[in-house]
Amino acid sequence: MNKLELISALKNEADISKSEAATVVQIFFDSMADALAEGERVEIRGLCSFYVKEYESYTGRNPKTGEKVTIKPKRLPFFKSGKELKERVDY
Repeated sequence: MNKLELISALKNEADISKSEAATVVQIFFDSMADALAEGERVEIRGLCSFYVKEYESYTGRNPKTGEKVTIKPKRLPFFKSGKELKERVDY
């Protein structure tokens, strides 16, 4: 399912216009992205949680040349599925 399919499903289920559904979905995604950017954890009970994992700087290698390269510290978003979602997918 992609964003347009999600908008169509919301439109049909909630009996609202496509533009209203698109606005709701965009607000939802923007709110989640803003929370993650601030380092907050986003949890949707029964479905999943998103959190930001922080990595320290480390030394890596350039695969082409084999040269050592210093990798800067970074923060990456992570997804963890909830128990109910795992059970639903695994039937």
